[in-house]
Order: sequence, then structure tokens, then C-alpha cells
Amino acid sequence: MPLPPDSHVHSEWSWDTRVGDMEGSCARAVEIGLPAIAFTEHLDHTAWRVATEGPYVSDHLTSLADPSGILTPPAFDAAGYLAAVQRCRERFPQLRILSGLELGEPHRHADQIARVLSAGRFDRLLGSLHTLADQDGFAEPWAIYPHRDPHEVVRAYLADVATMVTTSDTFDVLAHIDYPVRSWPTEDVGPFDPSVFEDEFREALRVTALSGRALEVNTRLPLHSTVLGWWHEEGGDAITFGSDAHLPAFVGHGFGEAAQLAQAHGFRPGRNPHDRWGRG
Repeated sequence: MPLPPDSHVHSEWSWDTRVGDMEGSCARAVEIGLPAIAFTEHLDHTAWRVATEGPYVSDHLTSLADPSGILTPPAFDAAGYLAAVQRCRERFPQLRILSGLELGEPHRHADQIARVLSAGRFDRLLGSLHTLADQDGFAEPWAIYPHRDPHEVVRAYLADVATMVTTSDTFDVLAHIDYPVRSWPTEDVGPFDPSVFEDEFREALRVTALSGRALEVNTRLPLHSTVLGWWHEEGGDAITFGSDAHLPAFVGHGFGEAAQLAQAHGFRPGRNPHDRWGRG
């Protein structure tokens, strides 16, 4: 079975990707037979607290933070990015290359996002929730788990996803609905069980389906089969696949297994190889 397009890839144009490589990612996509690739670079405006200890400490993020540990994402160079996309289109004519952005918390930053979008055409817009309100600011789930009940954190995350979907009309794909699972504290509370959060997942999926958006099957951490089943049951019409790759080697990672999972839940490729998958 042909692989689906990779609709969530980062390159050197994302502020957190020092070693990204747009041309290298295109070459990798051609090598493994992807029909299309979308460079959905980070567009973030939320200032948040970085890790100062533990497994999530990053020298790069620390270098971008102020002395109190708060990171304000750098401005995005839209013109430079769009020019790079065009160069890749010319160099790799056999590959459909989409421009795009991963919009961080678009319901909080509508005006700033609108100014960037006015710079040119962006083919694929993902809506992403990375941070939650915590203490006197914002933080990622991994920084909140140590001092709040992890189950409460996931419930708060899914509630904010629903808010993001219902209060922002900027994006067309909901990215990584399972983002908090990446840093779930298994050693402290046991394996992550999506059934514990069924009501919250279903509400977020229901409002996403009603909005006409697609759900991303993100392969950075394989999406639990149960969640994809709930998406189908709640009326979800479409899915996309995203590796969330920040390095060329991870473009299309896990796509064979993800495509099989999607087909098992009633989703099929579109008319064109680069289309979103719909209900079969």
C-alpha cells in the first residue's frame, strides 16, 4: 500500500529545530516514496517556562530563555521560509511540497497569527496546543506533572483543546490531540489508559468533527487505536498523517503502521495521493 503524505514536518525554519534541513527532508520523502510533504513550521507566541532539571532539560531552549527560565519564541521569518519552499519545489519537481504552519494556541494569539498569514500562501495550517496555564504563567505538560495530578493535567489539556477548536477558525487540522501522553509519568502512575479520559477525548473529538476539521494521526507517538475509533464514532470525516519530524531521518516515520490502523477504522486514501484520507 502506498504511504500517505507527511503533513507535519519541521525544518531549520522552526525556531526549535537547530539541525533541521528542508532540502534533506524533501530528499528523504522522495527516497521512501511519499507523494507529498508539508513543512508546517512552528508559529508560537506563548511565553512559557522551560525545564531546569530532569529529562526534559534542553540546552537550546535554556539558551533562548530569560534568567527566570521563561522562553518567548522568536519571530518567524515568513518571507525567508516561503522562498525556501519555492526553491525546494524547483529542485524536487517529482514531490508535491506544501507550505504550512503549526499554529501554537491559535485561540490565544489571533492577531499575531493573522499578521504572519498575510505574508503569503500557506497550504496547511495545523492547530496545536502545547502549553497550559500553570501557576503564574504557562508550561508544557511535562513541567506540570510533577506538582499537579497527572489525570487533572490531561483533562485540562483536552478541555483546552475543545476551547481552541470552538473559538478559533484559523486552522484546518487538529494536531497531536495526545500531546500530553508523550511525557506521561508512567513510573509514578502507571501506563496511560485513554479510557480513563473517554468523556474528555470524545468531547474534543466531537467539536472537532462538527467544525469540519481533520484529525492528525501523529506518529511521533503512535496514536492509540481507541482514540481513532472514537474519532470515527463522533463523526470525524478526515484524517491526516504527521511524523512531526524535526530531522530528515524521521520523515514518514511509522507511516506504514499508521496507515494500516487508519484503514482498520474505516478511513481510506483520497482521490489524489496527496489528499487527506476520508471515511471509506
